[in-house]
Amino acid sequence: MASSEYRLLISMMLAIFLPSFVFADLDLLQDVCVADLDSDVTMNGFACKRHISANDFFFAGLAKPGFTNNTFGTAVTSATVHNITGLNTLGVSMARIDYAPGGISPPHTHPRATEIVFVLNGELDVFFITTGNKLYSKSIKTGEVFVFPRGLIHFQKNNGNVPVALIAAFNSQLPGTQRVPNALFASSPAIPNDVLAESFQVGTKEVKKIKSRFASKK
Repeated sequence: MASSEYRLLISMMLAIFLPSFVFADLDLLQDVCVADLDSDVTMNGFACKRHISANDFFFAGLAKPGFTNNTFGTAVTSATVHNITGLNTLGVSMARIDYAPGGISPPHTHPRATEIVFVLNGELDVFFITTGNKLYSKSIKTGEVFVFPRGLIHFQKNNGNVPVALIAAFNSQLPGTQRVPNALFASSPAIPNDVLAESFQVGTKEVKKIKSRFASKK
């Protein structure tokens, strides 16, 4: 086979097979695989439940606002495979996020998914930071959409005087959420104080003080 034909064949194979690798979750091999959350079988996902019904694909939890009377003035109602077992192997999930006036979603990441948000009502300031430490920010309002790339640190704040609600969608059945402050100052076992002190160029006294604030909320 001539080298030009060989290169063409390789290019065609890549064009066919590479798209299957861009999704956050593995592609499904059957129509449905409703998660059996009680199964002892462990895998990258959940075992399939034998008997299923329409209720396995239904969730009403996003219809009502969440309870925002808390430290951050924010409520997240998740619609992942944990409460819609029919999402197993489908590679999607959603969430509703409600913000009281002044409410904030602290800096966090979703290691397994890109997030796209749609504002139901109100106006929200949104931010994400690239691996080159470039901050991107935008104010978004009712009917508008914003995307947070997979794995990048991002956060949101309601700087207005009225509540805000949005719907978030993810390209994973279980995107995962890791809050940066909690990961650094409330891990178990704890990150050594001297490591955090050197990393943030502060004294261990300041590190202990910050850790104590997280411990009081456990």
